Amino acid sequence: MTDAAATHRRPHLHSGPPPRLIATDLDGTLLHDDHTVSLRTVAALAAAEQAGIEVFFVTGRPARWMHVVSDHVHGHGLAICANGAAVVDLHRGGHIVAVRDLPVPAALSVVGALRAAAPGVSFAVERTGGIHYEPDYPPFFEDPGALIAPVGKLLAADTPLAEQPVLKLLAHHRTFDPDVFLDDARTAAGTFASFTRSSPSALLEISGPGVSKAGTLAHCCAERGIAPEEVVAFGDMPNDLEMLNWAGTAYAMSNAHPAVLASTPHRTLSNNEDGVAAVIERILTER
Repeated sequence: MTDAAATHRRPHLHSGPPPRLIATDLDGTLLHDDHTVSLRTVAALAAAEQAGIEVFFVTGRPARWMHVVSDHVHGHGLAICANGAAVVDLHRGGHIVAVRDLPVPAALSVVGALRAAAPGVSFAVERTGGIHYEPDYPPFFEDPGALIAPVGKLLAADTPLAEQPVLKLLAHHRTFDPDVFLDDARTAAGTFASFTRSSPSALLEISGPGVSKAGTLAHCCAERGIAPEEVVAFGDMPNDLEMLNWAGTAYAMSNAHPAVLASTPHRTLSNNEDGVAAVIERILTER
């Protein structure tokens, strides 16, 4: 590789006040495609914490799928899961310490609206205790204890699940283009809930009104006296957009969705090339 090419591939430098917090998505961002954390990234995260920069994992994943990074949260031990619907303590085995739920009446309104707008849609309900889904919904083999039933039953007031708040409603369609499905769903039911997506398939993630990665991250930062200008964020998919727009400095992975690339001024290497670690290393060098 020539010097010019190497320079082009280096991530843009951080600009602004010294960062106090790094907020990073996981899948497609911090993790390699095989869902592992590289040794380089592990070292970079530890070095950031040792330098006094907090690290928050901010992901669409539920708490029970955080084992891949649970050993790499230092200090505070907290992570933001389910697109901002839950704050979990990874030092306590993924214990949920805060919830921003999707009210059941809103979820039922979304179901009705999407059934009319997208015939063939199937649903899953992510509660604090696990995921449950309809018979036609693609199964999650990581969740063998899931209840399989029509979504109306999964959301019913008399179900044993009713004591568990709803974190997300998920809607899957076998034939829709993912971005078209997202746009259509927002048009049909956007008054009831917040819609986003992070999967390459037509799978929508539906949260309570106003719930997002950005909102929960902002709350966690406010508790620590950290301003948006002191946050560096990383992401790759539409569910990262609000967070990237909120943070003082935002990086899109080179493998990011076109909407993320279009809205984010800074770039870094792909997830498989340890793009997050590359930026952290440069930040620490500058310090």
